[in-house]
Amino acid sequence: MSATPLRSLLFVPGDSERKQAKGLTAGADALILDLEDSVAEERRPAARAMVLELLQGQSARARRQLWVRVNALSSGRLFEDLAAVLPGRPAGIVLPKVDSYDDIERVARALEALEAGQGLLVGSTPLLVIATETPAGLLSLPGYPRAVASHSASARRLAGLTWGMEDLSAALGARVRTDGAGALRPAFQLARTSCLLVAAAIGVPAIDGVYVDFRDPEGLRREAEEARGDGFSGKLAIHPDQIETINAAFTPTDAEADWARRVIAAFEAAAGAGVTQLEGRMIDRPHLLQAQRILQSMSRDEGKTP
Repeated sequence: MSATPLRSLLFVPGDSERKQAKGLTAGADALILDLEDSVAEERRPAARAMVLELLQGQSARARRQLWVRVNALSSGRLFEDLAAVLPGRPAGIVLPKVDSYDDIERVARALEALEAGQGLLVGSTPLLVIATETPAGLLSLPGYPRAVASHSASARRLAGLTWGMEDLSAALGARVRTDGAGALRPAFQLARTSCLLVAAAIGVPAIDGVYVDFRDPEGLRREAEEARGDGFSGKLAIHPDQIETINAAFTPTDAEADWARRVIAAFEAAAGAGVTQLEGRMIDRPHLLQAQRILQSMSRDEGKTP
C-alpha cells in the first residue's frame, strides 16, 4: 500500500467535484474516489470521467494518494470501471464485495491486460480488498494464506485488507450490529477479527472499517484507538471531519517513539543478539519488530512520502 502505512482513507463520491475538493484539503493520507455505492446508476459514466480527470491532475496527485473504489465483480461493471480510470494511474484499486480469493485473481489478471495495453508497468496497480461484505467473502478468508502462496502475481498486488459490515448486515438481514454496551455482535466481531488475523498472516496492513456516526467524534476516537491497539494500521472514513481524530489515533505518541528508538539502539548495541535488555527488562525480537513498526509509521512526519 505504501512504505508508510496509511492512517486515514477518506471515501468521496466519484461524481461530486465539491466533495472531492473538500476531501483533498481534509488531511487524509489517501482519498478513495468512489464509483460504487455513493454513485447513482445514471451518474456512473460522469463519475468515471470526473475521477479520471482528477487522477490526471498533477497538482491533486502531488497532495494525496488517490485510490478508486470500483464496482464489485458480480455487478458486471468492474472491468468498465478499471478501463476508464487506469489511464490516470490511481494509487490503487479498492475492491468491494469479494466472495473469494478467486475474485481477486480474476481482477489481477484483468489489470495485467489493461496495464500492458496502456503501457503501464505490469503489476503496478495495488489492490485494497474489502473482504467481509458478503457471507461468502467472510467465510473464504481463512483460505487466503494458501491462495496467496499459490498465486504469487496477484498476491504481490495485495496492499491491504479491510472489513465492512453495512453490506454484510444487509446480506444477513441483521437488525442489530452492537449489543447494549456498544460491542459488536458475534458475526461482525468475527468479520473484524478475521480481517485482522488474515492480514497479519499474509503480511499486509489491516485497515479498520468506517465509523458511520460522523457527528460522534468521541465514539470515533474510542473506536480508532481500540483499532490501533488491536493491530490495525489505519481506518476508513466517510466524512472529512473524521480525519483529524483518525490521524491522531494512529500516530505514535512521543513516548512511544522514544521507547522505539531506545529498543532499536539497545539491539544495535547488542551486535546482532536476539535478546538484550533495556532498563533492567529483557527484550527480544517481538519488541524489536514493534519498535520498527512504530518508527516506520512516523516516517510520514519526517518528510517522507506517505
